[in-house]
Amino acid sequence: MTEPVAISYVMPVLNEAGYLESAVASIVAQDHPGDFELVLAVGPSTDGTDRIIERLVADDPRIRVVDNPGMDIPIGLNLAIAASRHPVIVRVDAHTELAPGYTSRAVATLERTGAASLGGIMVATGRPGLQAAVARAYNSRYGLGGGAYHGEHATEGPAESAYMGVMRADALREVGGFDETLRRGEDWELNYRLRQAGHVVWLDPKLRVSYWPRDTLTKLRRQFYATGVWRGELVRRLGGRNPLRFFAPPVLLVSIVLSVVLVPILVVGILPPVVAGILSLVFLGPLAYLALLLLAAATTPGSFADRLRLMAVLATMHLSWGGGFLVGLVRGARNSVDRSRTES
Repeated sequence: MTEPVAISYVMPVLNEAGYLESAVASIVAQDHPGDFELVLAVGPSTDGTDRIIERLVADDPRIRVVDNPGMDIPIGLNLAIAASRHPVIVRVDAHTELAPGYTSRAVATLERTGAASLGGIMVATGRPGLQAAVARAYNSRYGLGGGAYHGEHATEGPAESAYMGVMRADALREVGGFDETLRRGEDWELNYRLRQAGHVVWLDPKLRVSYWPRDTLTKLRRQFYATGVWRGELVRRLGGRNPLRFFAPPVLLVSIVLSVVLVPILVVGILPPVVAGILSLVFLGPLAYLALLLLAAATTPGSFADRLRLMAVLATMHLSWGGGFLVGLVRGARNSVDRSRTES
């Protein structure tokens, strides 16, 4: 009888006092029969996370720690992977919780498909108020631009990327692991290189991961701005090999800026009518987006306040991402980092 495959869970951790224990509990509760270890790549937290980690490590010898002083996620993941000992790597973020049976299902899908990397569906969840609105936006078709792992109606099959990847350790070593020059978008870029190397990346929508998003608009703005900057950097590096949907937020932002600039010019009436009519077409972008926000609010259950929060969240996500994308595209990401977990 074949021995069950052993699993190495890897988790980058920084300022996760409110979520870490639930994330670890969801790993320990998995029913996969093989051995496992959990390697935490720990950054310099300031919220008491270190004390929680000390207690977790003391209570369970399967949990180990590697230091990640620079706080960068790709570096932390590579450190944790280098310290792991098993053939299947399961990435888990401290802001997530694995559904029951996740690991068993993932291992079976790896074996069935021959994939090098696979993932499932992100199911955002939030506490009442702003975080719930952010979760609703994540789960909505209006929120994150059509990535397959955000969709409730996704179908199983080959995929562009994998959310919280379940990966073969040998394939990771073959392509050199995560790109440590990136600060965001490291999972998409890794799966791009795996696909370029001839490996299969797979989506299994029966795999579910609960995700706790940012809980203030300030944190959300910082997160999405940084993500946009690094997506712009990836476009600089990879050019047209990025999906077209990534260009929608920056185009929207440019149309809004142009609309603001054109209003006084058109009101004064200094342009010929034909030119003014052509330039007025730029208003279609902001008007269409406003209609989209109103449609999202109208089709979402909840109170009037809930609907207003959803509109504010969607606008924050899209415009922050679009602004970051333009910055990253024009000048590159340089040393831009996501400070949404380190600054209040």
